[in-house]
This record gives sequence, C-alpha cells and structure tokens, in this order.
Amino acid sequence: MRLPRTRPRSLAGQLFAMQVVLIAAVVAGCAVFAYASGSAQAEETAARQVRVAALAVADSPSVREAIRTPDPSAVLQPYAERVREDTGIAFVTIMDPRRVRWTHPDTARIGDTFLGNTARALRGETFTETYTGTLGPSIRVVTPILDEGRIVGLVSAGITVDRVSSQVREQLGALALAAGGALALGGLGTYVINARLRRHTHGMNAAELSRLHDYHQATLHAVREGLLMLDGRRRIALINDAGRELLGLGPDAEAVGRRVDELALPAPLTGALLASEARVDELHLTAERVIVLNTRPVVGGERRGTVVTLRDHTELQALSGELDSERGFTQALRSQAHEAANRLHTVVSLIELGRVEEAVEFATAELELAQVLTDRVVGAVEEPVLAALLLGKAAQGHERGVELVLAEDSLIDDGALPPSLAPRDLVTILGNLIDNAVDAASEGFEGTEGAGAAAPRAAGGAAGRARVTVTALADGRELLLRVADTGAGIDPEAADEVFRRGWSTHGAGRGLGLALVRQAAHRNGGTVELDTGPDGGARFTVRLPLGGRTAGVRPTCGHGSGAAPGPGPGAGAASGSGPGLAPGCGPGAGAGATAEEVTA
Repeated sequence: MRLPRTRPRSLAGQLFAMQVVLIAAVVAGCAVFAYASGSAQAEETAARQVRVAALAVADSPSVREAIRTPDPSAVLQPYAERVREDTGIAFVTIMDPRRVRWTHPDTARIGDTFLGNTARALRGETFTETYTGTLGPSIRVVTPILDEGRIVGLVSAGITVDRVSSQVREQLGALALAAGGALALGGLGTYVINARLRRHTHGMNAAELSRLHDYHQATLHAVREGLLMLDGRRRIALINDAGRELLGLGPDAEAVGRRVDELALPAPLTGALLASEARVDELHLTAERVIVLNTRPVVGGERRGTVVTLRDHTELQALSGELDSERGFTQALRSQAHEAANRLHTVVSLIELGRVEEAVEFATAELELAQVLTDRVVGAVEEPVLAALLLGKAAQGHERGVELVLAEDSLIDDGALPPSLAPRDLVTILGNLIDNAVDAASEGFEGTEGAGAAAPRAAGGAAGRARVTVTALADGRELLLRVADTGAGIDPEAADEVFRRGWSTHGAGRGLGLALVRQAAHRNGGTVELDTGPDGGARFTVRLPLGGRTAGVRPTCGHGSGAAPGPGPGAGAASGSGPGLAPGCGPGAGAGATAEEVTA
C-alpha cells in the first residue's frame, strides 16, 4: 500500500526544531563546562585547604616539642585529631623521617609505615599529590617539620576524592536546575518568535517560499503592465521593468527607496500616486506616453502602503485618434457624395431645359475646381499622410462652415521627412490642432453673427468667414507645422495650462488633444509654441527637427486660366461656399486668388 505523501514541515516549524536542539546543545555544553570547572575548582580548593593545614601543623612549636619526647604519639594524636576536625579534612598524619606514623585517624594504624611519596619532603619541599592510601584516593600535601634546620619529621594532610566529589554533586543539582530553567526559557522564547514567524510566512515551508520568490521575480519581469508597491511613507518598495519604462525611469536609475515626489513625474500623476484613496482607470500623461493608472491601498491593522498598476495606453490612444480621423474622412466622403449628387441633378436639369452650354460650363467649372483643390494640396504637401489629412479636414471644416486654408509658403517634398518621424505622430499633432482650431473658429464665427457683426478677419479672406490657416513647411533642418484660427483666442494667462491634461473650453471629458500634441512633439525632440495669430485667434506652432535633410525647393507658382469658381462645393474665397484648401499653384487658379494665399 502506498503511503500518503506528507507535506514538509513549515519553515517556522523547522526553525523551531533547530533552535530547540541548538539551545539544548548550548545548555548541555554550558552544564558540562560548569561541572568540569566546578570539579577543578573543588580540587583546587581542597588542595589549598590541606596545604594550609599541613603547613600550620609543621610550623607549630608544640609539634616540635612533642617530637623530642620519648612517646610523640601521646601528644601528637590528640592534637592531629583536633586539627582534622576543626579544618574538616580527612586526615592529618605526622610521621618520623622514616615514614613511621605517629598519628592517624585510625589509631590501629599508628606505628605503621606511611603509604605515599616522601622523597621530595625529605629534601625540604612541600608538594601536593593524589594518592590512594588507607582511606582511599585522596588529595594530600606532604611537608617537612624542621627543628633548627634539621628535618625531624613529616606532616601529610589530605582530603579524600570522594568528599570532593560529594561537594561537586551537591552543586550539580543546582546546576541542573539552572540548566533546565534556561532550556525551558529558551524554548518558550523560541516558540513565541517562531509563532510570529509562522504568521508572517503563512505556514509555508522553505521550498514553498523559495518557489514563491522565484515565481515572484519571474512575474515581475515578465508582466507587461507596470507594477509599483509604495510603503506608508510613499517610497517605492518595488518596481518592475515595465513600471520603469512607463514612468520614464532608466533601467540603471535608483528608484527603490525614493519618494514618488522625487521622480520628477507630471504633477497630476504624482498627485494620483500620493493620494490615499483608490484610483480606477485614470488616464495620465508622461513626457512620452499615455498611461492608465489604478491604485489600491494595502490596509491591515495599520496603513502599510499602496499597490499601483500602470497600463500603456499610448498606442490605443493613437489608434483611437486615427479612427476618429477615418470616421471624419468617411463623413466627408458622404458629404461630398451628397454634394456631387446635387451637382449632377443640376447638370441633368440644365440639359433637360435645353441649356446644354450652361450645363457644360457648370460641370467643367466644378471639375476644374476639384482638380485645383487636389493639385494644390498634392503640389505643396507630397507627404501622403499629411495630404490625405488636410483634404479630409478641409471637407470636415466645410460641413461646419469653416474654411481650411493652406498657407502660400507651405511645402513638403516627398522624402523630406525622415523614417524616424512616425506618420502617426504627424496625424496626432496636425489632426488635433486642426480639430481644435475648427472648433474655435466655428464658435467664434457663431458668436460674431449673434452680435450682429461680420468684420473681415484677414486680408484676402471673405468677410466674416470662419477660417483656419495651416502652414506645413520642411526646410531641411526642421518641420514646421502652424495652425491659426479666427476664433476668440486663448487668454495669455492660460497659455501654460492649455497643454495640461483636462484643460478644455468644452467642459468635462475633454482636454486630451493638446496634451497629446505636446507629448508627440516631445517624443520627436520638438517644441510647441502658442501665441496670437494675425486674425486674433490662437496660433500653435510645432517645430520638429529633421536631422539635417536637404530642404525642398519650392516651385514657381504659375496661374492658370481656368474659369472662375462657380457656386457649389469647392468654391473659393470669391464665392465663399467651397470646402477646399487655397489653390496657390497648379491649374485652375482663378481671379479669386490673393497675394498672400489663394482659397478655393
């Protein structure tokens, strides 16, 4: 039968067992050492005790007088017994130089030969030895008795080894009691400490903790979301690779242990990380990324810190912007299809009325105007992404009654932009700036109409017409994108706030476009400037370095002899009803062109 597999003991249990064994070994070792030291000390004490007694007897004048008598034992035996009883030693033996006893605790052994060494004493020395005599093994001292420099006898005083051992055994009980108390106290302290350790390790054993640590490290480096753990003082306790990347911290930067407000992050993001309440799917901008932030406090008996997760929203936000642009292009195509149907009906109606020449003239003018619009954009901006964006935004602006004008000095040759300049960033920058400008120009024009005024906004422009002027120029060193509108403008005091996420004149839920513009410009090493345009509205200027490419040469503008723009979509500044860009060059530039800029 297969026995069930038992789970290894927890780390706390293993440490408890090892500590108990260690404490027991230490206590046992200390007890053995104390016993050995006590035994040696007891023997040393006994040797000192018998030495003092032997020397005192040998120096006693009464002993020397008794030796001179014919029967020394009669005087010396009672004296030796008194000394033995008073000092607590085992025996005091006084003998002649020939080792014949004069005294002994057992009177029957008086007159017998002393058992032990006396040679050194006969030479005048006092020495200590352990010897087995008539009373058993004993620690004894032998010293000579001198009378006027002559050795007249010997004294041996001793204490049995059994008596010394009994004294040590009496101390051993107290020693064992102290050792047992130390062992119990050490075991109790170890148990308390390991109980606390068991709670902190959740009862896991060493293998489980090691495996958990390995999984923890692998997860931190593998997960694509940024992960931060902040302690109660808002210092970074842990951060993974994705977190460093999303916050713009280098892989070698010392982040652990630093406070959040020391990382030079944007103020809104720093405030969210320092907040005590939980945050859910908050959108924040760093210098180069759009991130989604979630925080959750770690709460136990006391506040312990915060767990923060970060998700990269940059690509999704860019794709959302591109989707919005595509949706706008679709709406513009729908609008143009509707206008084309209207024009087609007009041509058909003119033919049915027999006005064939007028129908041909109307259709030809519309075709020339459409071609002028396309030629103007393609001739000035050969970058396909920007050209498509401008055409689409022109149609969108027309639907809202805003004329989109391409400045006369605009020029971007094909290949002028380096591959490192992502088309997505160009769409983000120019698309958001044009959208904001169209909103501002449309609102400003509506406000002007409401006030009953329709003053001209710019030279060469239609009186009272809402207009957005776009400049796109690559001169070899940098790409300049400038968007100006005829709106109400921006308060100079708010110029530093317009690029902050959430700043908007359209209420809550807006205010991300300009922040994305600055982020995209910063990502490509460029700058964004805000001032007041010639029409009194806001003017944004973005400069992006191109890395020293050769500047494109602008061709000489030639004016065609096409027919003047007629009514309907695509009409220029002269008629004031077209959706298109100003045709500065190319075929079909008619009499409505001005010196500064040509509109269609």
